[in-house]
Amino acid sequence: MSDLLSADVPPPLPRIDDLIRGSDRLAAVPGLTEQALRWHHEAVAGRAAVARDARRLASPRLWPDTIASLLTTGWRLAGVAAPGAPFQLLAVASAAVGLRVEPPEAGAATIERVQRLVRAGGPAYVKLGQFVATGDGLVPDEWVRAFAWCRDEAPQLEPGVARAVIDRELGLAQDRLAWFDDAPLAAGSIGQVHRGRLTDGTEVVVKVLRPGLRRRFRTDIETLALASAAAERLHPAARSANLTGFVELFAQLALEELDFRLEAANLVDSSAVLEAMGAHHMLAPRPVPGMVTEKVLVMEYLPGASYARLDRTAALDGDVLLGTGIRGVVEATLRYGVFHGDLHAGNVLIDASTGSFSLVDFGIAGRLDAAQRAGLVQYLAAWAANDAAGQIEAMQAFGAIDRDVPTGTLVAELQAELDLLQERARGQVTFDQLGVTLGRLLQVLARNGFRMPKDLVLFFKNLLYLSGFAAAVAPDADVLAVVQDILLDLLATV
Repeated sequence: MSDLLSADVPPPLPRIDDLIRGSDRLAAVPGLTEQALRWHHEAVAGRAAVARDARRLASPRLWPDTIASLLTTGWRLAGVAAPGAPFQLLAVASAAVGLRVEPPEAGAATIERVQRLVRAGGPAYVKLGQFVATGDGLVPDEWVRAFAWCRDEAPQLEPGVARAVIDRELGLAQDRLAWFDDAPLAAGSIGQVHRGRLTDGTEVVVKVLRPGLRRRFRTDIETLALASAAAERLHPAARSANLTGFVELFAQLALEELDFRLEAANLVDSSAVLEAMGAHHMLAPRPVPGMVTEKVLVMEYLPGASYARLDRTAALDGDVLLGTGIRGVVEATLRYGVFHGDLHAGNVLIDASTGSFSLVDFGIAGRLDAAQRAGLVQYLAAWAANDAAGQIEAMQAFGAIDRDVPTGTLVAELQAELDLLQERARGQVTFDQLGVTLGRLLQVLARNGFRMPKDLVLFFKNLLYLSGFAAAVAPDADVLAVVQDILLDLLATV
């Protein structure tokens, strides 16, 4: 750990393309290693293009298609929700990804207004509702329960639509599907998932993008950008929360999910990382070469059930599961800089017969470079020491704050917040306190015009997900002690 904190040039991360070349698991699928390398390299430019597009769409300007969206969606939304509902939706969704400490009050009337807005809006509104539905520990339970339908009850495509997309996208390759279940396994705001079987007997999952989704998302994001800018003019709380910054983050996450070629790159990169870690108990699905396009993703089927639905009578060692899960998340991040970006309960499956993990839905992934990895280590050390100066310096390593910006005021402001938190906690350091501390840091950065990098937000949200994971598999475990032991072990060898 001291090497990471003191080195002028942080130690390099392993090259993911080298891990792909050395992966036996990827090589076991004919042609996958070569295709994985293409996905890996092409995704670098693809993610950069998405980031530029998200920045443009999130700029609050009246584009021609935005005006059309306001004239249609805007009037429809005005008829079903109060004027403040868009601000309340953005505020609670930003809280659900860790960008706010205090979401709107969870009163029945407020929740009902925001629900009406989401039901009447386009797919981006439903996606925001999904953020809320997976915000356990970050927003009040009333919000999470009220928006569970966004995660579990997305409308299914009309019969035959999914198959038509597959035929159009895959062409002759669709003949490799010997069996396709017309009834979806799951339906979400982005796509629909079906079971299938290839002619060679491989059990697969087929993910299909909803038709016309990209255009709808873009106009929804433009409209949300205008709503956030208006809210920041009218509400001091909106300015403090930096809702315009959240819209850009949301746009980047959503637009990455709309290209399944980027998800295929996330899958093969993560498969190679997990294998290099020796995490044979933890798998990511392998995509099928020749059966991946922007709108269709065919990948192997992995067994398991959500950890939230585990059979309590199964002979599973909860402490072992907890340690395995935490190590998988933390080690992949700190050793390799690549990690699953949305580890809510529905994306972490456990095979009760073996105790192995399957990580699914890699539409969102986090990636750190060597300097950011060093910054993350520094932040975690500074958090444990209640050190505001160390936390601000870590944010400079992440690029959230320029190196030449004077930080004395920032440090003093954050230290006052941290001292107050520690006084309330009577000096105790708890796992939940990490989320509150991070929230205070985010607020200080937002008030001073700085924005939190996407990948750091994703990592900290994963840490907060671990609290819910612990409650499900090992409710009596000391999560903080487990995390600290794993961090010390890892940082001694990174």
